[in-house]
Amino acid sequence: MAVQHAHPDSDTAADPRPRRRDAARNHQLVVDAAREVLSEFGTDASMELIASRAGVGVGTVYRRFPNKEALIDELVRLILVELVTTAGQELAKDDGSGLETYLRVLGRSLSDHRGYADKLVGRTKAACAAHLRVLTAELLAQAQQHGRVRADITLGDVLATVYALRGIITTTGDVAPGAWERHLDIQLAGFRAPDAPSHRPSLTPAQLARISGGG
Repeated sequence: MAVQHAHPDSDTAADPRPRRRDAARNHQLVVDAAREVLSEFGTDASMELIASRAGVGVGTVYRRFPNKEALIDELVRLILVELVTTAGQELAKDDGSGLETYLRVLGRSLSDHRGYADKLVGRTKAACAAHLRVLTAELLAQAQQHGRVRADITLGDVLATVYALRGIITTTGDVAPGAWERHLDIQLAGFRAPDAPSHRPSLTPAQLARISGGG
């Protein structure tokens, strides 16, 4: 009896698409889990813990990322992509509100990823850092053109605010994760000139005591 061979296009032929979908799904699971775990435990967290949180085997993690450094590099890349995308979208609105929105997105990103946010500085390539500075300068110029920011505010003032946010998030994040928002409110009010600085609560004496190690 003749043996019937399956046509390459038949349902019985191996279809690589489900395999690719599974690989993409596993990649996203690993990245999402790594964001959570590293934000919670810092960069000392193990790949095994990341695999467990993702619901995959540790071998699956290592097939996508040969080591933790490669995984952190990917997380940093995704953060930078988000920031560049946000800046571009805000510039396209051309209403002067983009600088404030961008700084709030940046602050939220630093807060959400504070367990490894320090890696943003050391692992950001010079060309990407320069691109972000250019976008920030354009957002500032646009805000000034629309009268939303004082003319004497410089790019250095804006970047100093970013550095301050990173320090505040690192210092207060475990005790008062929203403290950076009040600081940014106050800074933005200063950029705008006379305005109410913030509706958010300030750090309480008890929180200050815990942050400084006194309680």
